[in-house]
Amino acid sequence: MEEYRSSGPLQPGDRAPNVVLDAITHEGKIAIDDFRGRKPVLVGLFRGLQCPFCRRQIATMAQLKAALNEKGVESLTVVNTPIERARLYFRYHPLPNLLAAADPERVSHRAFGLPNPEFTEDEDDWPHKISMQTIMSMRVELPDELPEPMNPMAASEYLQQADGYEMTEDDNRMAATAMAQLVGEFLIDRDGVVRWSFTEAAGGGSNMFRAPTPEEVMSAASQVVH
Repeated sequence: MEEYRSSGPLQPGDRAPNVVLDAITHEGKIAIDDFRGRKPVLVGLFRGLQCPFCRRQIATMAQLKAALNEKGVESLTVVNTPIERARLYFRYHPLPNLLAAADPERVSHRAFGLPNPEFTEDEDDWPHKISMQTIMSMRVELPDELPEPMNPMAASEYLQQADGYEMTEDDNRMAATAMAQLVGEFLIDRDGVVRWSFTEAAGGGSNMFRAPTPEEVMSAASQVVH
């Protein structure tokens, strides 16, 4: 497959690329074009399952699936995790009716224009470079799960321990190549055009480790269905 690259996160009005990936939750492949001409689709592009923030965002997407389906919108979750590792995880942590695909090479993230920032000692050039000082100055707020706002490293460690998540060789490999990979959600209409998006790349870094609210997603879904 010829790889498509975008110079920045796709915006409303942009045509979504056709990315073909290994399906996690069933055998075979799944492609963005599978939905074209049939129904709108919410595509969530996440880091690997080693990321505790992404695991929570994936669970939130899965919880919205029934409500989205009622509006005629499908949802597809993509993770930067090798296929067998991903299948093993979801076998022990099932999310009913989840439609998911594996993309350990991050082809979809590049195609949708989500950068993989480089960590630096003291240089910031958002969203391509980010210094450790800037990362450590950020605060993640999850009132129901964290005892207080924490820097991303501390928050990640706390959540990993709370989840009892054990890193595997695959997890470590994914983290080493794309620890800072930016994520996002894109709502694509039945004609294959992006109609709404939420990405970590937007907002000059203020969206890092955040996700759209269910109300934002459902409002966007209401607008895209005619």
